[in-house]
Amino acid sequence: MGRKPKAQEEQIISSIEQFRVLAGLSRQELADAVDVHYQTIGYIERGEYSPSLVLALKFAKVLNVSVEDIFQLGELK
Repeated sequence: MGRKPKAQEEQIISSIEQFRVLAGLSRQELADAVDVHYQTIGYIERGEYSPSLVLALKFAKVLNVSVEDIFQLGELK
């Protein structure tokens, strides 16, 4: 089983912004709830940063959804 070429590697697709807005939370409020800087939330929402498993689980707990609801695997195009 070979490694995928760089252009076809999987990326994390985040729905965190939608769930954050539905929960009525600002970026700062969500950041405070999961103990990260508010800019980290923006990076994740824009797909510029993939959170650790621990952070993903914290998001799920705070937003009262499953990790799979927030984050999915997708292929870069």
